[in-house]
Amino acid sequence: MPDTLRIRRLRVFRLRVPLRLKFEHAAAARDVADPVIVALDAARPYDQVSGWGETLARPYVTGETAESVEQTIVADLAAALRDFSASSFDEAISRAAALPFECAGRGILAARAAVELALIDLAGRVYGRPASDAAEFAGLARPTDQPSKPRYSGIVIGRGTSKLKWLLRLQRAYGLRDFKIKVAVPDWERRLMAAAVVLGNSISRGETTLRADANGGWSLDEAIAALPLLERCGVCALEQPLALGDDRLLPDLARKTRIPLMPDESLLTQADAQRLIDAGVGILNVRIAKTGGLIPAWRMASLAASRGVGVQLGCLVGETSLLSAAGMAFLRAFPNVRFAEGAFGRWLLRDDIVRKPVQFGFGGRAKPPIGPGLGVEIDESAVKRLAIASNDISI
Repeated sequence: MPDTLRIRRLRVFRLRVPLRLKFEHAAAARDVADPVIVALDAARPYDQVSGWGETLARPYVTGETAESVEQTIVADLAAALRDFSASSFDEAISRAAALPFECAGRGILAARAAVELALIDLAGRVYGRPASDAAEFAGLARPTDQPSKPRYSGIVIGRGTSKLKWLLRLQRAYGLRDFKIKVAVPDWERRLMAAAVVLGNSISRGETTLRADANGGWSLDEAIAALPLLERCGVCALEQPLALGDDRLLPDLARKTRIPLMPDESLLTQADAQRLIDAGVGILNVRIAKTGGLIPAWRMASLAASRGVGVQLGCLVGETSLLSAAGMAFLRAFPNVRFAEGAFGRWLLRDDIVRKPVQFGFGGRAKPPIGPGLGVEIDESAVKRLAIASNDISI
């Protein structure tokens, strides 16, 4: 009979990772990433094995902060880890899938994501299975060995139009074909038109795409007023156009435009996905950290596919290669996404926590890490160097 997998220690690290560029949108601005990293150390006979997970918390998305995520994991989710035991990969993933999504009536999606990913990584390492095999618990077929086809997206950045155009042309020269620009911020119209100058001919030929993200910065009237320029510039998807709480107005906006609407901050749970699909959105922005982990993200994507709605694998600015590896596990099991974000690695971060960065290459193509679990080798010295706070708990 196989030995039982149990957990002997929980470690939580709050990191501060400088970014190479400053990012601004209608809801926030940042030049430093603040991921929360979880390490689960197995008990004997697997006491040389650890599983790792990552999340990023955004108060304007799930209501959590990096500090509250750390507190939730230590005060609440640690109890589930004390009771954790499994004798097979399937049993371990089943236990991971059963982690709670709420605690004392509040959502803990970002905190749950880090712990779920660490459990999936640990189970994969112990039983010699890739994280993508956990997709079976979301109702998806076991992935084949064929690589995923999605290409990762570029970003339209730069306050001045000259720098914006230069950076956009640089990304095009590197073979990127899908791009996203922030709108509903000061001077967004001029920046959008500058991007359209660079991409216009390639958009009309179907070689590139440009989507816009308002981060909930518009009222219905403001969004409707923006539509003519968005359409004229060839925007192919409009992400989170309306403020949180205004989802009831999405059908009114959808009737005014041919541009598919893509909820993001409004989309956290399976119930949200069902409600938003019924409201007529065309694409769901599925992000692992905001949905509670890989398994709920796969379930949400599967629901979208069953209803003929597109899926974007989204990311949060500042994810390390650990969370990017989880994104690639998502894509291995669910490759038919409309857009893929993330995997910027050292293109964006000034430091990282893995020995071999996970990032896209020419054309937005990426080679997923190969190996059990999430497939990456953590550099624990880098984790400690970048940590601004940590917790170490015996389970």
